[in-house]
Amino acid sequence: MNKTKVIAEIGCNHRGNLDVAKEMIGIAATFAKCDFVKFQKRNNRELLTEAEYSTPHPNPVNSFGETYGAHREYLEFDLDQHRELKTCCLDFGIGYSTSVWDVTSAREIASIAPEMIKVPSACNLNYPMLEVLSSEFDGDIHLSLGMTSESEIEDIVCFLEQRGAAGRTVLYACTSGYPVDFEDCCLFEVKKLIDLFSGRVKEVGYSGHHLGIAVDVAAITLGASWIERHYTLDRTWKGTDHAASLEPDGLRRLVRDLKAVNLALAYKEVDILPVEAVQRNKLKQASIRS
Repeated sequence: MNKTKVIAEIGCNHRGNLDVAKEMIGIAATFAKCDFVKFQKRNNRELLTEAEYSTPHPNPVNSFGETYGAHREYLEFDLDQHRELKTCCLDFGIGYSTSVWDVTSAREIASIAPEMIKVPSACNLNYPMLEVLSSEFDGDIHLSLGMTSESEIEDIVCFLEQRGAAGRTVLYACTSGYPVDFEDCCLFEVKKLIDLFSGRVKEVGYSGHHLGIAVDVAAITLGASWIERHYTLDRTWKGTDHAASLEPDGLRRLVRDLKAVNLALAYKEVDILPVEAVQRNKLKQASIRS
């Protein structure tokens, strides 16, 4: 099997603080040893209606502003700050990536040429944005499929195929909830995506919002080659994503366990492995026939 790649989804868990974001990059790279970190980019005036922008946050205890729009702006990094974050990732030897939520953000992030750009589940039917990523971006397109029907997934893949972009697309099985109960993780969706789209897209991954790390290990045994998990420095911090996030040691253990399982997912190259040969000579009884 290919080595599983792990994305530490920082998202907005930096609480709008660039120094915290950089600290999280360093921890994900050097302590947890992830392959990528991921942020989010929104043009809030484009993404939200005036009413949505001006209304109070639905859960005021988690708000960083008097209105939902002010809350979202507080958490937003501008393009120059994303350039700085990308440079920070390069310095730490970890990949930089970002989820984009609208056409303007897709164009902005494409302009700094990351290795990949993520389309969140909420935005995977934004075909103008998919058009931008297909025609104005040369890197890989990673696309989550929470809240998406099978017919909608087929339409998305066909759209990308018609534009020559499906071969650089990674589809993620995902259940959109924060956090998600184990019975709603539905891991067989990983196998279903592989069965339906193998040969049509580049790879299949799993984006989890559950608690713990056991589910992710199971996902790679079903064929997921990417694992994405939300990551925070403190699960008690204000914000909606922290409760479904891993803290640094949880992220470290996730990477450790996935690496171990990757090594174990193999057939025997010979009937009797070298480690078995010693035991065979010591313990194996000769063939007994009646």
